[in-house]
Amino acid sequence: MRYLKHYFESIAGIEIFPIISLLLFFLFFVGLLIYVMRLRKEDTRRMSMAPLEFDEQDDRNPILQPK
Repeated sequence: MRYLKHYFESIAGIEIFPIISLLLFFLFFVGLLIYVMRLRKEDTRRMSMAPLEFDEQDDRNPILQPK
């Protein structure tokens, strides 16, 4: 591992990459939080029931039917 430390110390400007990755990580989750908070209750209820919806012509769940 010592050779990796020496290798990374020789790269100019490498100290900015951890800061950029942390910033991207933080911005992604803040954006996701804003998206979720702005959803209407009707949309969240519809999305939560999507896996459980049944085909009106068939009594079985269309997701579980073999193709």
